[in-house]
Amino acid sequence: MSMKFNKTTLDNGLRIITVPMIDNPSVTVLVMVEAGSKFEDKKNNGLSHFLEHMVFKGTPRRPKAIDISKELDSIGSHYNAFTSQEFTGYYAKADMRHLDKIIDVVSDMYNNPLFEEEEIKKEKGVIVEEIRMYQDLPQQHVQNIFMELLYGDVPAGWNIAGTEENVKSFTRDQFVKYRSEHYLASSTIVIVSGTFDEHQTIKKIEKAFSTIGISQKSSKLAVKDLQKEPVVKTQFKETDQTHLVIGVRTFPIKDNRTPAMLVLSTILGRGMSSRLFSKMRDQLGICYYVKTEHNPFTDHGFLSISAGVDNARVKEAVVGIMEECERLKVELVLEEEMKKAKDYIAGTTMLELETSDARAEYCGYQELMKKVIDLPSDIIEKVNKVSAKEIMSLAKDIFINEGLNMALIGRSKNGEEFQEIFKFK
Repeated sequence: MSMKFNKTTLDNGLRIITVPMIDNPSVTVLVMVEAGSKFEDKKNNGLSHFLEHMVFKGTPRRPKAIDISKELDSIGSHYNAFTSQEFTGYYAKADMRHLDKIIDVVSDMYNNPLFEEEEIKKEKGVIVEEIRMYQDLPQQHVQNIFMELLYGDVPAGWNIAGTEENVKSFTRDQFVKYRSEHYLASSTIVIVSGTFDEHQTIKKIEKAFSTIGISQKSSKLAVKDLQKEPVVKTQFKETDQTHLVIGVRTFPIKDNRTPAMLVLSTILGRGMSSRLFSKMRDQLGICYYVKTEHNPFTDHGFLSISAGVDNARVKEAVVGIMEECERLKVELVLEEEMKKAKDYIAGTTMLELETSDARAEYCGYQELMKKVIDLPSDIIEKVNKVSAKEIMSLAKDIFINEGLNMALIGRSKNGEEFQEIFKFK
């Protein structure tokens, strides 16, 4: 499967990425902006996420939320939005015949939100319940605790949804001010993926976004990785299972070791034949889920291992995970396992790009995070060049006590009980 894209930068700085797909029945319009929780301060933490909700609440042409949803539902569109630390995205996907409609609706929402006081008031209740929902899901909430542990009281360590106190306090003026500082042409990318006429589509997008702001973009606070010894953060909860995240500090997304990290994380915990899945589930029968993820950002990164384990066997689980990390430092991965990991990466990369919305997000994410878009074939080519010696060298670099962290939700009341076992040799 091949993939092509074209990038056009308008005079006002707006970037348009077109991703043509031959004989694909759908088309996706995705607008992404460099505005997320890292661009917030303590008082407006959660505003990026709240603003994302408010974009769906009405425009001068579509005054109510129901006007937007009815129009998109009437063409069978899939539509939604998402907020992360570094960006926010809004998209609609529909039959290719409805491209003009989804360009019109998505651009109208993005450029002309009303921010009506009554709608803000109602949505506060919705977001407070969203925050509480995730706090009641330990498998999800432990990820927030892990981020707090890694980065502390700075934007990178805060909950993307903010706090209940903040959410209840937000005013219309805050939304207007924040949007004027971040929702600008230079920080916005419009991605169109699927079957469409590129030339005509670019002209339509240029017209649809002709009123977008062009002032200077506000910046975000740089992340500093400061740690001298292993740290554990626990939250006591009467759960039937302990959910834990063990992780180490790594590097930003543009680091040249990223392909090796992709291979290392795959060997360790991606797929049902990975080392951790085989050991923790198949051999020890200690958990249902265990997974490894590398999370690189523009100026920092971390590798995390997440699992839900038997309350009575938490220490055994920690030791098992630590042993597999240590093993990568002292044993060269055999060629057969290297090949399996690389083939897994190649296969999943292609499978994940079958749809128009997946390709749109793939291109938008890379453009925002790296300012350059690598084709899937480029990534696979780099992965295939990774050697077993590179994996061992990388493991020695990252699996060190100075960057070691663990967050738990369960019946452990403090981290002292793990002091003897939670450290690298």
